[in-house]
Amino acid sequence: MLLSDKYPFLTNYFTQALTASNRALPQSIIFYGNDFDAQYTFAKEIARLLNCKEDKSDDCECLNCKWIRENSHPAVMTISKVDNKPEDDESKTVISIKQAGLIKENLVVDSEFHRVFIFCDRDDEGNICGLNPMNFQAETANSMLKIIEEPQPRVTFIFLARYIDDLLSTIVSRSQCFFVPERVNNNQYEYSNIEGIFTDYFEMERKHVFDISQKLQDLTKELPAEKILEQIQNYMLSLLKANPKSTFLIEHIKIVEEAKREARLGIKPINIFDDMCLKIIK
Repeated sequence: MLLSDKYPFLTNYFTQALTASNRALPQSIIFYGNDFDAQYTFAKEIARLLNCKEDKSDDCECLNCKWIRENSHPAVMTISKVDNKPEDDESKTVISIKQAGLIKENLVVDSEFHRVFIFCDRDDEGNICGLNPMNFQAETANSMLKIIEEPQPRVTFIFLARYIDDLLSTIVSRSQCFFVPERVNNNQYEYSNIEGIFTDYFEMERKHVFDISQKLQDLTKELPAEKILEQIQNYMLSLLKANPKSTFLIEHIKIVEEAKREARLGIKPINIFDDMCLKIIK
């Protein structure tokens, strides 16, 4: 399945940014959410479109597109605790200061390509994972602030994380952030338990906020709060798939993602639901 089918809003946004003369692609991008494979796929697809020499089609076979698909392009680098380490770098658990120095050295030399640096982590099996303060420490992040804040032309930095605040705030402030929702198996968005409560929530009047919140609280007698929030998010995702121009849904999905995090931290469901409903029911 194509990215445009899975993530119509994000695909449309980046396609326009890469092709429209009146829009510019951010030079520092943060993808966040639980689906790291999707984040990495998006990052590589952006790199491919930036470097494609032909028609930028999904099945383009130009040399740049082939290299990027094979992870062998000289100007598209994955930066992790195991990828693109200098020979004298003995660090094994972090993105190191030496790797930051390698990037700076890379940028001193002119390139015919659009250079893309994709920052991420990997687990013990080599799977893509998100950055956090342990594997992308403040010292390394701070050493890169100048090149991120004042990037050269034809250079893009992309950071992958589970949560925005897993990254240094100074990196976040210099980047544009995009939430990448989890894919649901077989394209099924399960939200049957909240459908009677939350259908057309964006048309509800503000005065009903706490009534809706209480109904969600009552539902916790049957389902955990995090499961309820997942169904609310699934409902929003189904709306977004059917209405990709309804960009307000992206912000609402982010709000529910933060509510899910609060649920995992043990915050009382009624407080979570009150706060969430106040933010999304206007």
